[in-house]
Amino acid sequence: MRARTAALAATTVAAGSSGYVVAAVLTEVADDHGVSAGAAGQTITVFALAYAVGSPVLAMLTARVERRALLVVALLVAALGNIGAALAPTLDLLLVARVLTACGAALATPAATAVAAQLNPGHKAKAMAVVTAGLTAATLLGVPAGRFVADRHGYRAAFVLVAVLCVVAAVVVRSAVPSVRPGPAVGFRQRLAPLADPPVQRLLAVSLLACLATFSVYGYLGPITGRPPDGGHLLAYGVGGVLGNAIGGVAADRHGPRTPLLVALGGCAAVLVVLPTMLAGPTAFVVMAAWGALFWAFNPPLFAALVAVDPDRANLLLALNASAIYTGIAGAGVLGGAVAAPAVPLVGAAVAVAAVAIAATTRERRLVTR
Repeated sequence: MRARTAALAATTVAAGSSGYVVAAVLTEVADDHGVSAGAAGQTITVFALAYAVGSPVLAMLTARVERRALLVVALLVAALGNIGAALAPTLDLLLVARVLTACGAALATPAATAVAAQLNPGHKAKAMAVVTAGLTAATLLGVPAGRFVADRHGYRAAFVLVAVLCVVAAVVVRSAVPSVRPGPAVGFRQRLAPLADPPVQRLLAVSLLACLATFSVYGYLGPITGRPPDGGHLLAYGVGGVLGNAIGGVAADRHGPRTPLLVALGGCAAVLVVLPTMLAGPTAFVVMAAWGALFWAFNPPLFAALVAVDPDRANLLLALNASAIYTGIAGAGVLGGAVAAPAVPLVGAAVAVAAVAIAATTRERRLVTR
């Protein structure tokens, strides 16, 4: 069980790294293509939009495909997109490559999570948590590694590194994961049905705004500081994220999801306010770790709150949440590029406060294990 779940987690590490790596090299992308940081930031926007739209559509189109084969193909598509990004001579072709990468990631992440649940019927929640933690691990491993490689071999090498990671993950999945038959197909209308539920609407709005707040800053750290992001700072953010994800899950189990959600989002808003003044010295490592911990701590309580609304539709609710997350990231690419760089953290903090206000209106629900 552990080998299978670890192989599936490798899938989300590769998919997450494919999405986040641009944040580590945005300044170099802008300089190489002779465009502003805002224009280069559209590489974040198109990836996120393609993911948000493509995830439900591609899931329907591939509903009858055997799951292991789907994962392998999805990872290879993501690898191809990353190679395309590394070779792209123009910004337009880079954007096309990012869309291709997003399609692979949009197929791989939900499929890996669902397969983990199918292969571990007695420990579904734990298996799904391990696999989704791969996205957090991407900020700890993939993004700092991309920055490290970019410092030595140029930003294009960072995309090559992520492509190699995708290929390795595909090989691991092919070797360690058994053949898994697809589950029953779910129509598009059924997928969108939970959106009519007001509690679901509020929680998805919180998820979207939280990601809009954080990624508008994370994606533009280079322009905000006036230099490429420091690899050590990105590593500190990733370490904080892994710890925050674990703490958020424990806190949600002990205290219910509402209080940890409010604490994490409120803390995230506070960190964004002080972030610009603390990135210049040794305090940068502390503030980056705190930021990563608080942002990623909001995810487990939000997942728990969503599933508690309707446990029988958990998969659909989490899929909608994935679309909300990437819609927020897409908006972050636009917001970060539209606002003067020094003001981006304050705007992000204001958006986080809006997320707190909406989260405060949610009713406490505890997930009952059956």
